[in-house]
Amino acid sequence: MTAVIVTAGLTKRFGRVTAVDDVDLTVPHGVRFGLLGPNGSGKTTLVRLLLGLVHATSGSMEVLGRPMPRHAARVLPDVGTLVEGPAAWGHLCGRANLRLLDAAGSRRPGRGRGRRARVDEALDRVGLGGIDRRPVRAYSLGMRQRLGIAAALLRGPRLLLLDEPTNGLDPRGINEMRALFTELNAAGTTVVLSSHLLTEVEALCDRVGVMDAGRLVLTEDLTVLRAPTGRVLLRTSDPAAAAAVLDGRVEVRSGALLTVRHDDPAALNAELVTRGVPVAGLDAERRSLEQVVLALTGSGSDRVDVGHAAHRGRR
Repeated sequence: MTAVIVTAGLTKRFGRVTAVDDVDLTVPHGVRFGLLGPNGSGKTTLVRLLLGLVHATSGSMEVLGRPMPRHAARVLPDVGTLVEGPAAWGHLCGRANLRLLDAAGSRRPGRGRGRRARVDEALDRVGLGGIDRRPVRAYSLGMRQRLGIAAALLRGPRLLLLDEPTNGLDPRGINEMRALFTELNAAGTTVVLSSHLLTEVEALCDRVGVMDAGRLVLTEDLTVLRAPTGRVLLRTSDPAAAAAVLDGRVEVRSGALLTVRHDDPAALNAELVTRGVPVAGLDAERRSLEQVVLALTGSGSDRVDVGHAAHRGRR
């Protein structure tokens, strides 16, 4: 499968701080890829490296099959981006902002429709089709975010590279953007989403990468990460009878809910029903994405405890 992003040994240091540490990453064409990790794990720096906004200390990278940043002028017209919040001229309205951005972009001759049509289509897609002439500085945070996403869509990108794209959106807006990204992906656009919001990535992405302290500690399909654990969650009105029948296979018992060591819910149901145990519900236990990420990023946190702050103050 063709890859839209490939990095090898990619490293970025800022003085004595290593923000991205020897990252080998491959993102196949056509996926919805979620880049996860706590604040300060290196996600945004990695995105900025891929876009040529900062230069690597060492290592190499390709985007859409071309080395970056050497071929940025050829690559970036095919990449829609939103990094560290939407940028805009605050005194101008949203349409004027998008027209200026479209004019500044290097478009191939004859590609797509006219500028006005492209701008109107992008605004319609993000839910700003009825926008008025008020300046962007008067927009709500959610409207600014929608405008930033519209800017990312202007050129009909082959690759969307988005950093926290649902920041500032209400639940309805988040659902709308999730549906939009899924629709774009189904039409052939690869979507790469950098976020610390695990539920958002879990709802949208089919493959994830996890970063911790600058290192890429995992890349895997979400279906693999959320495979059954070999345990079944059993709900029954007679937990004592169920425990007796299961003979030591109950690992956790909490009221009417039992965690049973078993890898086949259907076979477990048949066994219990045959023995006369009432079954109210059976579900294969699966790890959540949150459990996976927390297990891999134990050292990553933006909290500063009192003892830690005092220790730093003495250094």
